[in-house]
Amino acid sequence: MEPIISRSVTAGALRPRMRAWLLAGCAIFIATPAAAQSLDNPSTAGTATGITGATGNTAAIPDPQTTGAVAASDLPPALDEDFNRLNRREETIDGLRTRIDPYEGQAPGIRIGTFVLKPALSETFNHEQQKTGGRSESRSFIETGLKGSLTSDWSRHQLSVTGEGVLQNNTSGEGEEEPRADVDAELRLDLSDQTTARLTAGYSFEREDANDPNAIANAETQSGVNIYRLGAAVERDYGLIRGSLGVDFERRTYGDVELDNGTTLSVEDRNRNIGLLDARVGYELSPALIPFLEASVGKSNYDLRQDALGFERSYHSYAGRAGLEVDLGEKLNGELALGYGTYRFDDDRLGDLRGLSADGRVNWSPQRGTDVLFGLATYLDPSTTPGDAGSIDYELTSIVTRQLRSTLLARLSNSLTLRNFPSDAASSDETTWRTGAGLTWDMTRYLALTGDVSYERTNRDRGESTDTARIGVGLTLRR
Repeated sequence: MEPIISRSVTAGALRPRMRAWLLAGCAIFIATPAAAQSLDNPSTAGTATGITGATGNTAAIPDPQTTGAVAASDLPPALDEDFNRLNRREETIDGLRTRIDPYEGQAPGIRIGTFVLKPALSETFNHEQQKTGGRSESRSFIETGLKGSLTSDWSRHQLSVTGEGVLQNNTSGEGEEEPRADVDAELRLDLSDQTTARLTAGYSFEREDANDPNAIANAETQSGVNIYRLGAAVERDYGLIRGSLGVDFERRTYGDVELDNGTTLSVEDRNRNIGLLDARVGYELSPALIPFLEASVGKSNYDLRQDALGFERSYHSYAGRAGLEVDLGEKLNGELALGYGTYRFDDDRLGDLRGLSADGRVNWSPQRGTDVLFGLATYLDPSTTPGDAGSIDYELTSIVTRQLRSTLLARLSNSLTLRNFPSDAASSDETTWRTGAGLTWDMTRYLALTGDVSYERTNRDRGESTDTARIGVGLTLRR
């Protein structure tokens, strides 16, 4: 006979089982959203390590060695950059990181067919004070400048034209106005992968400096100098050897001088034509180091066989240089050369003008936003003084520019010019030092505010020294 189990006993035995099933169902229900949350948060999707506290509960924390989902290489660039931001930026279509545009914030220019024109118009108010010996004069003037560039956008070859013109208008005081203009054009022809041809043309105008040794002493307005230039050159690479051959032609004309007594003086005896043939060969020790040799020969013919004082100033020129070209990328590049040059005049009474030469140009960027330019140049300058052949001029220049902010640029410039005459010359040696500083604030990509200060001093072995100080502020409109 089977034992009889009461209804009360059966119900009491089933209650623990129901409780167990109820607890299991609640655990499954609670675990489901936790798993869903782990998919939304990559930081908890990796392997968890268990840490048991005093209560015996286990907490899941991410292991930094195994949470590969948050590694930079596993995230899109935009997500990697703004991982901790809630309002993340919109990603690019292809998921790539956007690159910095070096021309961002600059005026885009005007497209004309296959060319891009970038003009700039400036208006500056200046004050200048000049002191020579015991005499002093000052003036205030408005300077209007127009500059621009025109560059082709061709798949092959390139034509570029650059120009700048400046007009000065005195508003008060005394002093000579100094207009100037400069236009240059270059056509680069890519004849082959190893051969490039260049055709150049240019024009310049400037007022001769009153402190120049060739200037007229009692002039109200010095002579205007016009310079016309033409040139052609071919460059070719022969493996490790690089060579170039070029020819240049220059025409110089001098306008009449206005004297302080109201009359004019013609200086057309200074008009001349200059031709120059230049050859250069270099050997590539490495892509960064290229030593080279350079030689040139030229001829200068004056329009008049004799000048106003009876001297025949036409001459032949010869020069040779040896140097090193360095290219270490944007941090350091340039070249430096040493050589010797001479002018041999047709008139034996003038003798030869000759001396050592040092030429170079180095660009250095010690850190991003800072650029330093060092320049060294030597040139021979024929004289108009009776019996003097001319001078050898050495010029050392340094220009530092610093991007203080994305819209604020500071610049500092210095130059030293040594003008040396032969020991038996009547003219005096000179030393000219110039320094200047300026700021440019780009208020918009089209409008900039500029400010400049400069100082110049000329010391002469014989004669009075000259000091010139200038300050100016202006606006530049760019398109």
